[in-house]
Amino acid sequence: MEKHSIFRVVLSGSLVLAELMGILIFSCVFPSSARAEGAKPIILGQSCALSGPAKDLGLEMRAGLLAAFSKINDEGGVKGRDIILLSRDDGYEPDRAVKNTLDFINTEKVFMLIGEVGTPTSSAVLPLVEQHQIPFFAPFTGAEFLREPFRKYVINVRASYFQEMEKLASYLVDEKKLSKIACFYQDDSYGLDGLGGIERALKKRGLELVSRGSYERNTVAVLRGLSDVMQRDPEAVVLVGTYSACAEFIKLSKARTRKNLLYCNISFVGTESLQATLGRYTSNIIVSQVVPYPKDTTIELIREYTEAMQKYQHDAPISFTSLEGYIAGKLFFQISSAVPGELQREDFIATMEQVKTFDLGGIVLQFGPGDHQGMEDVFLTELNPTLKKVLE
Repeated sequence: MEKHSIFRVVLSGSLVLAELMGILIFSCVFPSSARAEGAKPIILGQSCALSGPAKDLGLEMRAGLLAAFSKINDEGGVKGRDIILLSRDDGYEPDRAVKNTLDFINTEKVFMLIGEVGTPTSSAVLPLVEQHQIPFFAPFTGAEFLREPFRKYVINVRASYFQEMEKLASYLVDEKKLSKIACFYQDDSYGLDGLGGIERALKKRGLELVSRGSYERNTVAVLRGLSDVMQRDPEAVVLVGTYSACAEFIKLSKARTRKNLLYCNISFVGTESLQATLGRYTSNIIVSQVVPYPKDTTIELIREYTEAMQKYQHDAPISFTSLEGYIAGKLFFQISSAVPGELQREDFIATMEQVKTFDLGGIVLQFGPGDHQGMEDVFLTELNPTLKKVLE
């Protein structure tokens, strides 16, 4: 039987991030003295949640990107060109994401779209991506429709939700020997993608969900879903939602049922935000992850990331989400720097496919023709307020 790695981690402290009130945030940094004279900056557009119940995800993804770009610009940019990130708040709502994307493409003339946060927003802007043939780089989502069928202009950093669900199902069924598994999900494309992933993984093992319940995006109205899930007395609940709703579900479940359930979340939940929102209710909670532990400084890239965050984004947390943003920023730099001649969108994609392997410093991403997902790894973490990080 495969041995599953679970990190027990201590995630302490509240997220101290100011809510950003402006619609457009110009995230440029001071030009590097090494910049080529007269070189035009490379402008990238990011639509993400900077307000509302999912704002921590957007703020942290943006912080990781900014830390990477600030370091790159200070060191001379991409062949002497600075990188400027424009971030627009979509509140995790598809219609606002579409408006932001149209502004990026038609008004701001961005080189590419980067760091979109969420499945429903990514789904809404995908037709614009394909219509305008503009790269959609490192979205913060594991949605299957961004992977199958293959889409030339979509470039994923992270493993898919299907892969995360396979890992969770393997842990719950193959290792823990549980059979009564339920699912609580966000009632939109994100939740349905995760629901489909866990159903598929269970079917592979001859099982079905014993119950399911849902809630509406950007709310914490979880009571109906909680009732639906608990009616069949599950042993474990797989949650597909954001930190605010999932935390509310877990707290109410523990307070009302007094049952010793195992709660499993996928990476999009936002691990650190979930822990902060849960307070004392952090026992029996598993979160699947698609990037390495962000405090594992034995990895060269994570040492670099930590130093860059402390220098350029010191008010933002060291977290799985900001690390994913940093990985995306450094990967963009490596691909762009490898493009021969003038930086063009088609050449960027072709270079990524031809170079194939990008070592960011102990974290390696691999691409190729027909393969636009850089990483495949999924590992599990366990929230526990009293234990230090331990690899089992």
